Amino acid sequence: MEFMKITKNIGMLLLGVYLIIDGLLGFGLNLGPAIFLLYLVALASGIFILVGKSQLRSVLGQCFQK
Repeated sequence: MEFMKITKNIGMLLLGVYLIIDGLLGFGLNLGPAIFLLYLVALASGIFILVGKSQLRSVLGQCFQK
């Protein structure tokens, strides 16, 4: 029996988390004032998906070399 593989793409992982939480909100999950965290997860996942893993590595590598 094989286990499901978790994606290594951080954008897709965050998108999955966002969709699960958003789905739970439809069933009455109440996050109260912490709902802004859902918006941050959505924003971060969109950025990571658009930028891509290879471009992000090169940008972060340049930032931390100095």
